[in-house]
This record gives sequence, structure tokens and C-alpha cells, in this order.
Amino acid sequence: MSLLRQILCTEITGHVISAGNGRVPALAPKSRVQFAYRLCKRHLNTMEEQPGFRFTDYDCIGFDLDNTLARYKVGNMIEMEHDIISKYLVNKKGYSKEYLLRPLDHNFLIKGLIVDDENGNLVRIAPDGRILQATHGTKWLDRDEINKFYPNWRWTATDLFTEDPLQTWNGPYSEKMRTLLDYYDIVISLIFARAVDSIDQVSEAQHTKKVYNIWPDLLEAAVYMFKREHFQTDEGEYFPKIKQRPEDYYYRCSDDLIRWLSTLKSKGKQLFLITGSHVDFASHTAYNTIGPNWRDYFDIVVSYAKKPGFFTQKRDFIGLDGFRETNPVPLDKLAIGGIYTHGNWCDLKEFLKKHSKVQDPRVLYVGDNLVQDIYTPNVICKCDTVTVCEELEAERTHGFTEHWHPDRQFLISTVWGSYFHCKVTNSITNWYHIMKQHSKICVPSLEYVASFPVDHEFPKVA
Repeated sequence: MSLLRQILCTEITGHVISAGNGRVPALAPKSRVQFAYRLCKRHLNTMEEQPGFRFTDYDCIGFDLDNTLARYKVGNMIEMEHDIISKYLVNKKGYSKEYLLRPLDHNFLIKGLIVDDENGNLVRIAPDGRILQATHGTKWLDRDEINKFYPNWRWTATDLFTEDPLQTWNGPYSEKMRTLLDYYDIVISLIFARAVDSIDQVSEAQHTKKVYNIWPDLLEAAVYMFKREHFQTDEGEYFPKIKQRPEDYYYRCSDDLIRWLSTLKSKGKQLFLITGSHVDFASHTAYNTIGPNWRDYFDIVVSYAKKPGFFTQKRDFIGLDGFRETNPVPLDKLAIGGIYTHGNWCDLKEFLKKHSKVQDPRVLYVGDNLVQDIYTPNVICKCDTVTVCEELEAERTHGFTEHWHPDRQFLISTVWGSYFHCKVTNSITNWYHIMKQHSKICVPSLEYVASFPVDHEFPKVA
């Protein structure tokens, strides 16, 4: 499972992303519509179009906050996290300065790498679980070298993951593989790889057995940064930096996006927010992106939701007194305009149904995390989803050439190649497969969506 998502599910929180003047860049208008839903047609020939998706066809529309409604300055965030984690491992855990305090190599970074801590490897996989690419530390492995680690390019952990990602979210295989799913933990791949390199150097010089077990130390460093209590106590370096200079890490939502939300509300749509961030950090993020009146746009806000468990379990909603959690709140006491922690999808849907103008409201959820926000609500809850994926904009080779992503250098990799496609094996990646199978449409940002009228018809992904 994703490092930060693992932390979020164990009483800790954290998030964030890069560049520019704090305002989301202006978007090219309607000519851009063709890209988001044809992202790989020319190169992969695997995505078809079917007309018919409109946001206004839904009665209730939910959003993730981080990297969905709230856009971050990815480069600044990655550089900050790299600095904090690397120094923590050197100063607190005794790792090599020579390796870990090297300058950030953004070319090595790509979203979606899977950590094999036991072997010191990073891997990328196909939709059927086959290992497409791998490194040992930072050393690139060719196909024969991969086969030595993973006979026939198979690994039981990734086979299970592609059958059902939730199988490896908890339990024994969650200790064997860790997925780096988003921009919050993308930098972990480089730090892990350099730690492997340093261990290899020492063991080869001393002729000792190579034992990695790096993940627990990385997790400890992440706890130091993201423990949810640290937002209030100003510990861990991460939260203090974001609080002191929010303009370095957040984009403000454009006027177009604010109008888009307001128009949906004016058309009688119920809007809701589900975020993994604790209420204090979520409020800080929303204030600095959506604006001081951010609560006005949502009929209900759920913070510290602990996705994907929010969609699979039946946790109580917990009330709040300011930022302090109080007592469980039963379904019939949930209030329009309320903000809560924890909670569950079944009760939320009943709440929406109770306050909807239609008997059986159609519900849509929009998010960026392909396991938490897309796969799980779609498979477990039969909820339609929309994927937000900034790589659509960053990877101009997929036909999206009219706008330059300000953090492109942090979102594309000269080492691994495309996020969607492995050139070495001419195969799509498992992440592209999940996007294609479990979301109605895929867009580079909600800013892109908001450049069209709310009732604009987008081609569906098929």
C-alpha cells in the first residue's frame, strides 16, 4: 500500500505538490477536450470513446481534496520531503551521507512504483501482474536480471495485487510490497534506492550478507513528518513549513473552478468532500486553495476518512468541536453543512438520499488515488468515478501539447518512461488499466474540467 496512505490508516496524516505564483495557470479552451479522453489512443490504441458523460447527469458529486480540488506545487513539495526524509535517515538511523544527501534526481521519480523491501528492488507491473521493469537500488535491471529475482517475471505479491489491490492493503502481503501511489510518497522511491546502494557497498566491501529492511526506517521518517498531532504542535518540519509559507506549496483555485462549483450548487447538485487529511490540515489546505468560504460549497465534509476503509467498512462518523474529535454521530444526526471525521460510505449515501430531491440519486466521486478513490468506490460501492491524473498534462507525447505542466520535470521520468505505457515490453501499465477500467473519464485536473460549461458532454472512456 502507499506509504502515506498506510500512515493515514494508523492515526497519522499528511499530504501535498509545485511551481509558479500561487495561481493556477490559465487553460487553453475547448480545443483541449480531445486530449483527456484520447490520452493514449495514438500511442497505445487501447482507449476508445463513447459519447455521453456529463457531470450534470449526477445528483450528488463528491471530491477528494488533495491533488483533486486542491492542487499542489509538486516540485516544491518533493524537494521539501526529500530533504526532511533523507536527513532523518542519516541523522537518526545512521544511513550513509554519501548516498542519501546527494542532490535530488527527479529523473528517477515516477508515480506508482512498487517497493520490494526484501530484495531491495523497485518494480513496475502490467495489468496481469507481470514485472515490466525493475531496479535494484538505483541500478537498472535488464530482462534476464529481473527473471533471476522473479522467475518468469512473476511475483506472488503483484499477482495478488492485480487480482484485487485490496488483498495487499492489509495482511501478510502488505509487508512484502508497498505501492508508492501519489505525489506524497513519490520521493520515497529514490531515497529507498539510494539506501539499497549504500547497504550494497558496505556488504560487498565487508563480504557480509545483504540485509535491507529499509521500509521500517522510511515509515518512521514519514511518521515524524506526517503524524496528525504534529500539525497543532508544529513538529516534524513538514507541517510547519506548509503553515509558514502556504504560497510555496499550494495553487489557489481559479475563478473558473470556483464558478463551476457554484454553478453545480445552483443547479441543485449535492456536493460533498471526502479527504484523508485530519480536519486541521484539511481546513488549512482548503482555505489556501478553495478560499476562506470553502465550507459553503459542500453539503457535508468528511475528514480523516481513512480511505479505502471508508468505502469497505462501517465506521461511525465522529463529531468535532473545532479541531477536537468528540462523540459518534448517528446517521439521523448528520447535518447539512456538517464536518466530521471517520465515517463510512453506506451512511453517507443514505444521508445524500435523505436530502436529495430525487428518490434514488446518482452519485459520482472524483479523485486521484487509483486504489482509494477510483478502484475501491467503483468495485465495492458500484459508484461511478472520475480520475484526476496530472501525468496526462505532463506527458505531452500523448497528444496533450497545448499546455506545459509547471512541474513536468517532476512528473515524467527519463529512467522509467511513460506512466501509462512501458516501451521496453510494449505493454500498458497496471495503473493505466485501472484508470481505463474503473473511471468514466480521466482528466488532467479539475481546472481543465472547469474550462467548459458544467453541462458539457465529455467522451466516456471505454
